[in-house]
Amino acid sequence: MILNRRNFAKTIGAASIGAFIPGISIASTPAIIKSKKMKLSFKTYELQLTHTFTVASYSRNTTPVVLTEIEYDGLIGYGEASMPPYLGESQASVIKFLKKVDISQFKDPFMLDDILSYVDSIEKENRAAKACIDIALHDLIGKITNQPLYKLWGLNPTKTPMTSYTIGIDKPDVVREKTKEALDFKVLKVKLGGGNDKEMINTIREITNVPLYVDVNQGWKDKNHALEMINWLKEQGIVFVEQPMPKTQIDDMAWLTENSPLPTIADEAFQRLSDVAKFKGVYSGINIKLMKSTGLREAHKMITVAKALDMKVMIGCMTETSCAVSAAAQLSPLVDWADLDGNLLINNDVYEGMKVIDGKVTLNQLPGIGIKKI
Repeated sequence: MILNRRNFAKTIGAASIGAFIPGISIASTPAIIKSKKMKLSFKTYELQLTHTFTVASYSRNTTPVVLTEIEYDGLIGYGEASMPPYLGESQASVIKFLKKVDISQFKDPFMLDDILSYVDSIEKENRAAKACIDIALHDLIGKITNQPLYKLWGLNPTKTPMTSYTIGIDKPDVVREKTKEALDFKVLKVKLGGGNDKEMINTIREITNVPLYVDVNQGWKDKNHALEMINWLKEQGIVFVEQPMPKTQIDDMAWLTENSPLPTIADEAFQRLSDVAKFKGVYSGINIKLMKSTGLREAHKMITVAKALDMKVMIGCMTETSCAVSAAAQLSPLVDWADLDGNLLINNDVYEGMKVIDGKVTLNQLPGIGIKKI
């Protein structure tokens, strides 16, 4: 008897999950899977930011993205590639990469290792381009099994963290306005490194006393100045300092981490799984973003390795639609901190997904990455 594909998860759900979770396998896959083909499609889109977004090295009002879909047996998995300037990718480079991907050669979408190893081998970089395929595949698998990803990973949705809301570098009156707009959040993330660091913190403290994360985006060049600033920040209720110095100043960064009263978190310095172990002792922890890690599968492995090394883990995002943000949120019960506000910084989202309720990342029961088209 050939099973109806929609009822496949109900009949052999445990086997499906086994094929999905690393370290568990099944002996065979129903023939109905092998008779299907996956189809990849994609289109460009431009995100419009509600406020000008300013960090230590640049300002912008938009973010280019590429939205992807993988269709299989009447189901569609959604994915996204977001390209802020520092990633070095563009819509053109992502489209060029995606045109090289022949996903139809794979008959079984559960064979994630085979599929994503193939995708990773096409070119060396293009991390966001690879991520949009990975996200769409994971969304598709969730829809095939009719389960949210966090359930397939065995995660407790009540253990999601609070998410920060980002306040970019700006003049005091704009910072006050942004801070008032974010009063529903229990923690804020403040961009520093623009030469007005103390003014930024003092202005926010006029409005709220919630805990603050600080992201310097490599803006401090001198380790002694960095340490002086961190000592001052500790007195202002800051939780940690993200990427305080240029990623190339590894020795200075290790010295700073050793002497810092606050945890230091790697962002720009940290990209792929192979980077985790070599930054033990250089930073206190890592900021995982799907656009850097090539997607959910490698991000999950990064969390495992970081925890084994007793490093702190943050799950973050770029400015993205609810597609990529909701995908990252599926991993959030595993991490120490979250910065999943990218979809909240734009005014033209095309999906509805993960919600922030009373400041907390709140997962839903929708299958896959938990989104639907608006």
